Amino acid sequence: MDQSMPIADPHAEIREEVAKLCARFPGEYWRQVDRDRAYPTEFVRALTEAGYLGALIPEEYGGAGLPLSAAAAILEEIHRSGGNAGACHAQMYIMGTILKHGSPEQKQRYLPGIASGELRLQAFGVTEPTSGTDTTALRTFAKREGDKYIVNGQKIWTSRAEHSDLMLLLARTTPRGEVAKKTDGLSTFIVDMKAALGNGLTIRPIRTMMNHNTTEVFFDNMVVPAENLVGIEGKGFRYILDGMNAERLLISSESIGDAKWFIHKAVEYSKERVLFGRPIGQNQGVQFPIAKAYAQMRAAEALLRQGLGKFERGEPCGEEANMGKMLAADAAWAAGEACIQTHGGFGFAEEYDVERKYREARLYQVAPISTNLVLSYVGEHVLGMPRSY
Repeated sequence: MDQSMPIADPHAEIREEVAKLCARFPGEYWRQVDRDRAYPTEFVRALTEAGYLGALIPEEYGGAGLPLSAAAAILEEIHRSGGNAGACHAQMYIMGTILKHGSPEQKQRYLPGIASGELRLQAFGVTEPTSGTDTTALRTFAKREGDKYIVNGQKIWTSRAEHSDLMLLLARTTPRGEVAKKTDGLSTFIVDMKAALGNGLTIRPIRTMMNHNTTEVFFDNMVVPAENLVGIEGKGFRYILDGMNAERLLISSESIGDAKWFIHKAVEYSKERVLFGRPIGQNQGVQFPIAKAYAQMRAAEALLRQGLGKFERGEPCGEEANMGKMLAADAAWAAGEACIQTHGGFGFAEEYDVERKYREARLYQVAPISTNLVLSYVGEHVLGMPRSY
């Protein structure tokens, strides 16, 4: 079966090296991490030491200075190999806000440490319990007092908060009722989580159906130095939006990797499993769902590549980033369905890894942007229909 990339794949060498690294962390490793609800510390350390988590950081700050398509190749290969990059992928796209909008001092202070692995920037404080995906309705407030901000509020689904040194936080600095546009009055901050923990910052883990190390965080008069404000006060919403297309394109690549893993696993099992004197893959009822999932994956992959190309050329890519994320997540889920159905009862057995990957793949139809919001974006911004919300 040919699930290979095009012959002219510029990142073939990166994929090969990432696959070698992932081979050191087989299914047994991920099953144990999942079973213990643990953080894959050894895997993240290996990625960091190999320089992969600093792939997008410019060379002047100690990174590799690679394009977004290279980061996508890294994440896809991790998932294609049976692993899960969710423990660390945010470090690739969160730092873009600092790189693009941070002061020279902030870049010099944080980016080299992030590139070397000395600092982890993996926590993204945006979503709140009462506002969900309506980001402009968030209530966390940062009040300026001299040379510092006092932050009060709460965030939820803040993944990796327990395993991150820094958080990129979005908070209101002007009440919503006092701004002309609801997207105004939001500001972005770099939070030193190690210093804040126990000093106004509280982290509570949330147990979910997959091991995603997610939490809710509480701010009770947490102090953030004014020098940690990113860019201009009140313009933070735009800074966050700038990184969302990159996030969605990278998440799409993970779903493509998941789909390829499921398809490969299903094909191999369908050829090995013999019932009624013939391989089950010879039966159209088994073969066709796998083939259809493969077609879905290739279509989503093509849109992803188109989006990556536009991003790297500096062209608008919201359509490709949003639709690509939705279609890639759908393709991964279809492949997971075909895989678990092909394995029958064994698909539910922990030792085959199918059930773990099945749980993990489901997340991306909800996060980082739900399917309904993707469709709303397409309806309004692509098709020119009236705003639906």
